[in-house]
Amino acid sequence: MEFKDVPWKDIVIDTRDYTVFKDGFPVTEGHVLFVPKVEDWDHLAKCYKAAYAWGYDWVQKGYCDAYNVGQNIGAEAGQTVMWPHVHLIPRRKGDMKDPRGGVRHVIPDKGNYRKIIDKELDRKMHGRYSVEEIVEATLDILNSKKC
Repeated sequence: MEFKDVPWKDIVIDTRDYTVFKDGFPVTEGHVLFVPKVEDWDHLAKCYKAAYAWGYDWVQKGYCDAYNVGQNIGAEAGQTVMWPHVHLIPRRKGDMKDPRGGVRHVIPDKGNYRKIIDKELDRKMHGRYSVEEIVEATLDILNSKKC
């Protein structure tokens, strides 16, 4: 694939090194893609630098409250257009119930590590264990006494 073959058409800005397109399936209002014109580290680094700068500027100007900058690399990571591109996703208070974990949400139920920690702490404090866990702990105790 070459830059001329990318599927995005809605150009926000075109520079010598990269083009910024509106995302075809935006996650939030303002979701854009920084697409290098050449597939190399230098051009991709310029995309990251610009995406970070745009996001920072948007927060300073009050356009959004926060932002994510990221890239899907490979089909198993969710990449569907096999040309490098960097996502800038503006985030606003309330755009999801609990945003803690950020990019970890790419794997369902793994995003909010605090919920995992809180659940484990709750189990330890209040004795909420499954039957399997209780049986396993009992067997461990019985086996340790045989020694």
